[in-house]
Amino acid sequence: MIDKQSERDKRGVSIDRVGVRDLRYPILVKDLAHKTQNTIATIAMSVDLPHHFKGTHMSRFVEVLNEHGGVVHVENIPEILHKMRKRLAATCAHLRMDFPYFIEKKAPVSGARSLMDYQATFLAHTCNPKIDFVLGVRVPVTTLCPCSKAISRRGAHNQRGEVLLQTRSKRTIWIEELINLVEGAASCELYSLLKRSDEKHVTERAYANPVFVEDLVRNVAVAVRRDPRVLWHRVEAINFESIHNHNAFAIVTGGSQKFPE
Repeated sequence: MIDKQSERDKRGVSIDRVGVRDLRYPILVKDLAHKTQNTIATIAMSVDLPHHFKGTHMSRFVEVLNEHGGVVHVENIPEILHKMRKRLAATCAHLRMDFPYFIEKKAPVSGARSLMDYQATFLAHTCNPKIDFVLGVRVPVTTLCPCSKAISRRGAHNQRGEVLLQTRSKRTIWIEELINLVEGAASCELYSLLKRSDEKHVTERAYANPVFVEDLVRNVAVAVRRDPRVLWHRVEAINFESIHNHNAFAIVTGGSQKFPE
């Protein structure tokens, strides 16, 4: 059959990335409590395209995934990237996996158990035998405004916030470790299930630990910089303001390596 994608293109324009995204696929990730955890990832796969090729072969991305069976293991990522380069005659290959990650948490007073979900991300790419890998996790938190507490006779406004922490590391870092680090930097962590005694505890804990969004990113940055495994980090925090019609955010980046787009 005619292979239109392999025909020559005369416009002289190379394409940085071309591929597929929003592909849902089962994956198996490492779990600190249970060794492994099955979840569903939303996947993006792409390669570069030289100026002389008209198009890439989109079906080959899915073929590469399917060659690993019904579930993709995290350890397969280097093999997947190298196969993408080879199968699609590309110089560089890129892979992104976004997936929900669940941790069982106990309420602080009652001890009631429930599952808390977080959003995790694997970013990986290669333009040579070496693999560049970034681990990211989005952690919801509670923040209480220091200014509101300082100027108010009764109470202080608080809100839910979200922290995106991304790291490159020279050794394995568990997703749970990053989550714990972020939650420890906020006014209070979130829970899926709270009884009345727990609600009292988290309300008073947040009141005792007020943080601006600036404090939040700095707290996370200080903690992550103490970890000798971390080579690079990016911390982005947003407060979904409860008394303003806008949100507040802050970003801190550290380390010597450039973050891949």
